[in-house]
Amino acid sequence: MLLALALIIFYFTFPLLFIWMCRKWSFFRKLGAIVLAYGFGLILGTAGIFPKGSDGYRTALQGEAVMSTELLDQLIEEGKAFPSDIAANKIAGIQDKVYTVSLLVAFPLLLFSLNLKRWLKYAKKGFVSIVLALVAGLVMVTAGFFIWKDAFPDTWKLAGMFEGIYTGGTPNFAALKLILDVDAERFVVLNTYDMIVGAFLVLFFVTVAPSIFRAFLPKFKEDNGVVVDDELVRQETEGLDDFSGMMNRQRIVPLLKALLMSILIAGVGAAVYFLIPAHLQQYRMAGMVLTITTLGIIASLYRPINKIEKTFQLGMYLILVFSLTVASMSDLRTMFTKGMLDLILFITWCYFGSLVLHIILAKIFRIDADNFLITATAFIFSPPFVPLVANALKNKDVIVTGIAGGVIGYTLGNYFGTTLAFFLQRF
Repeated sequence: MLLALALIIFYFTFPLLFIWMCRKWSFFRKLGAIVLAYGFGLILGTAGIFPKGSDGYRTALQGEAVMSTELLDQLIEEGKAFPSDIAANKIAGIQDKVYTVSLLVAFPLLLFSLNLKRWLKYAKKGFVSIVLALVAGLVMVTAGFFIWKDAFPDTWKLAGMFEGIYTGGTPNFAALKLILDVDAERFVVLNTYDMIVGAFLVLFFVTVAPSIFRAFLPKFKEDNGVVVDDELVRQETEGLDDFSGMMNRQRIVPLLKALLMSILIAGVGAAVYFLIPAHLQQYRMAGMVLTITTLGIIASLYRPINKIEKTFQLGMYLILVFSLTVASMSDLRTMFTKGMLDLILFITWCYFGSLVLHIILAKIFRIDADNFLITATAFIFSPPFVPLVANALKNKDVIVTGIAGGVIGYTLGNYFGTTLAFFLQRF
């Protein structure tokens, strides 16, 4: 009991250190709290602080995070596991519960402040580009699946995850890890590579990309009918690591109410999980997460919930808890295997293939360079990066299109990723 309590306190409070580091030093602020959480978690996992269990125990897990107490006792009696494996199994069980609960409660919080109805209204001008980005992602991820489906196991799961992150973002990527039951080490490898590719793409987008795309795509035409609400844009694009002011007296009570609402939504999702028949086991997690996503979107349309400040940041704090926990379950010494080259090629295809196809479609449908680039930013990254790229474009008018695309992506990511994954599982 003391071990469980200590681990839970550690995972739910240690991310405060990463937030403090990002506020105090600009170097860590540029890296971001999520990168710090993954990095520190990997150090914990690789250093061997947490027991991994015997070879027999790990073999019997068959890719699962934890096994039942009854099965472990049986393995110990048969000599296939050892009493020391009990501690490893308990810790793995705690870690599994912490990252699952933190993510399920986080997702409604992330959605509460994203007013889909409002941004759909603003998306009119760039709506075609948004649709083309969705099509490009689906086509290239599906093509990548068929090219590499025999290169590594469960390629359909990876396809679903990358469709989710291309359409939405890191929270969708994490949610699809649960839905598709992807093991912790593979998830961390995928997310690490995603961060590396993302860093290079951000640099490209804010430097030479505007000049390159403007050379062969139509020029942006100003629409005087679009009025940019600076305060609205500021609120919607607050940095993922901007946790300042969350403990203010006027904010803490509404935030606690939002947290309670998110817990209730997660509880409804859990009820759906158990209502799905046992013979449909593989769809139980999908039913739960998609229920939570849907209820989070519906709640965001209710103004008293939508106007609560810092709900997105509270959700991102729980994503930090998730990131630290799942990374601490991984070991760098075993993560990078001989099949890594094919995995990297698949991921590269998904990212750059989708971007190239989006460019081709933009050319065919005569999408202007600025709307193309801001839409690509919203889908490949997330709304907080939109003003950064808009600044590089020196075009404030495209900000609302970019934010609209990002918000639409957040709401659709889980649905698109889940649907594509289970569709490709048939092949």
